[in-house]
Amino acid sequence: MEAGGADKFSVLLPTYNERENLPLVVWLLARTFRESGNNFEIIIIDDGSPDGTQEIAEQLEKLYGSDKIVMREIISVLFSSGTAYIHGMKHATGNFIVIMDADLSHHVSLYFIKQKEGNFDIVSGTRYKGNGGVYGWDLKRKLISRGANFITQVLLRPGASDLTGSFRLYRKEVLQKLMEKCVSKGYVFQMEMIVRARQLGYTIGEVPISFVDRVYGESKLGGNEIVSFLKGLLTLFATT
Repeated sequence: MEAGGADKFSVLLPTYNERENLPLVVWLLARTFRESGNNFEIIIIDDGSPDGTQEIAEQLEKLYGSDKIVMREIISVLFSSGTAYIHGMKHATGNFIVIMDADLSHHVSLYFIKQKEGNFDIVSGTRYKGNGGVYGWDLKRKLISRGANFITQVLLRPGASDLTGSFRLYRKEVLQKLMEKCVSKGYVFQMEMIVRARQLGYTIGEVPISFVDRVYGESKLGGNEIVSFLKGLLTLFATT
C-alpha cells in the first residue's frame, strides 16, 4: 500500500504477439486509472513474442515512465497465465492486483467501485449475469463457453457465475495465497482460482462485463485446450 494509505493497482498483462493491441490497451488503462484518481502500474509479461511486442513495450515504458510501465520477459515451454502472474507478482508494488488479457476483449471499469462497496477480496468480471454478454464470437465458441460454464456450475457449485473469464481484481495477499494452492494450467487455472477462493472463505464480488472478441491476432482456444479443460474440471471435482 502506498504511503498515506492510498490504494495502488498493479495490472498484470501477459502478452504474446500483441504489438497492435498493446499501445491502445495501455492508453485505455492509463486513462481509466487517472480519471478515477487511482495510483497504478502496468506490468507487461511477454512470452518471447517474435512480432516486436517487447520493442513496443519498451517504447511505452519510455513514454509513460518506468514507474507506470514495467516490461518483463518470460520464456518458458510451460508458459501460461498462471506462470505469467507468478512472474509478474514478483515485480508488483500495489496492494491490489488486476489480471486481464491484452487483446482488447476487456475494459477496466467499475472494479474499483465494486471492491470498495463490498470490501471484497476478489472482484470478477462476469459475462453471464446482469447486462453482461459476449460479442463477436461464432456459435461454436459461444456454445463451448456456455457449456463449460454450465458443467462447472453443476459439478463445483462455486458461488460465482463466470469461472472461465480472465478479468479480475484481487487483494495482493489473496492472490499470493491462491497461487500457492492452485495446480492447474491453461484455461482451468482461472476456474480453480475461484473454487479455491470459495474453499478458503474469501469474498467474491461480480461485475457484469461485455466481452468483445479480440481486434487483432488469433485466439489460442483449440481442441487440445478443450480436452485439458475437461480433464482439469474432473480433477477439481474429485479433489474439492
